[in-house]
Amino acid sequence: MMNNPKPTVEESMRAILEAESRAVASIPYTPDYDKAVRLIVERVHIGKGKLVTSGMGKAGQIAMNIATTFSSTGIPAVNLHPSEAQHGDLGVLQPGDIMLLVSNSGRTREIVELVSLTRNLYPDIPLIVITGRKDSELTKLADASLITADAPEVCPLGMTPTTSTTMMTVIGDILVVNVMNATGFTKADYAKRHHGGYLGHVSRQ
Repeated sequence: MMNNPKPTVEESMRAILEAESRAVASIPYTPDYDKAVRLIVERVHIGKGKLVTSGMGKAGQIAMNIATTFSSTGIPAVNLHPSEAQHGDLGVLQPGDIMLLVSNSGRTREIVELVSLTRNLYPDIPLIVITGRKDSELTKLADASLITADAPEVCPLGMTPTTSTTMMTVIGDILVVNVMNATGFTKADYAKRHHGGYLGHVSRQ
């Protein structure tokens, strides 16, 4: 029996780019995107609360990236580690805030527990969820659910978060850009928040 030859790096690269491009293009639009944008604008831009993101593991890194991107575009945001939340960091929450939770499975234990703790402290805080499972536990708890798509991971084992984290990142970008559009965020506004580096220089031109 002959073994199938392993793909070259170039072949693998082309296949990954094609697979992830298809996955991103397949992300379904639902009215929950409009609702999520409206909630962020109402709670943060108008209501002067903040966006609190959270996720566990790789999804937690995506949540942190979303928070920092929102902060640089006029929406105050912090990332809350779900485990640290159980040891006092939940105190960062205020009644006027909104939460954005990232979980591919939609049933990550630490995130489900965070929802319970949050609702016990402030029952009216809205929840936005980015997940790959439309019928998950978190989806049922959320005010707005943004579903990635049922696309396989490009990892050869089919397990390592790869395609799923790409889609989560893109959904975060969709939210950021549409909130910027809704609030009329300008280049001058950006310059006030980003002073250093190349982007700081360009934004002041």
